[in-house]
Amino acid sequence: MSATHLIIGAGKMGGALIRGWLDAGTVPPRKLAVFDPYPGHDAVYAIEKGAAHISRPEETPDTIDTVLLAVKPQMAAEIAQQISGAIPSGARLISVLAGTSIAELSRLFGERPIIRAMPNTPASIGEGMTAITGEVAEADMVMAETLLAAVGKVIRVDNENQINAVTAISGSGPAYVFLLCEALEAAAKDLGLPKESASDFARQTLIGAAGLLKASPEPADQLRKNVTSPNGTTQAALEVLMDAEGLPPLMIKACRAAYKRAEALAKKA
Repeated sequence: MSATHLIIGAGKMGGALIRGWLDAGTVPPRKLAVFDPYPGHDAVYAIEKGAAHISRPEETPDTIDTVLLAVKPQMAAEIAQQISGAIPSGARLISVLAGTSIAELSRLFGERPIIRAMPNTPASIGEGMTAITGEVAEADMVMAETLLAAVGKVIRVDNENQINAVTAISGSGPAYVFLLCEALEAAAKDLGLPKESASDFARQTLIGAAGLLKASPEPADQLRKNVTSPNGTTQAALEVLMDAEGLPPLMIKACRAAYKRAEALAKKA
């Protein structure tokens, strides 16, 4: 067995990464080993293509040089107790666990190069936003960037406090967008649009706006201005959304709450 990459936890996020690696050719199946008693469909696909499915820690190949940890944070200690001793001492560890510090990961998995990453759920369609940090060699950071870039954009941040900030912005951010879609759908119904089409109007409006954000070189504030005619309908709505108690201060308040929770979880870990 010549696997060089071990993924621990192959659920939604782990599965998204596996699929991204295979689709991009970043890690071929024969170089991948999966440690998960109940791998998701993307991991099963990889196993069918030649990836190794490890059911016992002692089956871990001694050729592993990179480990991707993608279990639930509350399972980290249990998983480490099972498999940390079987992971080669020089292997780098990339963790996508929210609220689990590098110091804690080092305690659980031993002294080794450790990179913390915070991806988000759009990684499942190759549109993820991931932040990474770690006091490791440049080669280790480049490897982490390469692996995570298979599912979207990757940005290095300076420290773990900034990882907590990223958790509040892009980690939790998709939920804020989905809530906006719910709110826009409710507004459509309130204005008398048919229930069966209200969802389509809301969803496609957000999909189109997101596509325009991606395609246009203009910043978000300019794109907003492009839609807004003086004294027009959009301006009437924005005057409500942008007042002293409107969306911008509410979003800052919401993200601060998420940031504080991320800090608290990190301290509790």
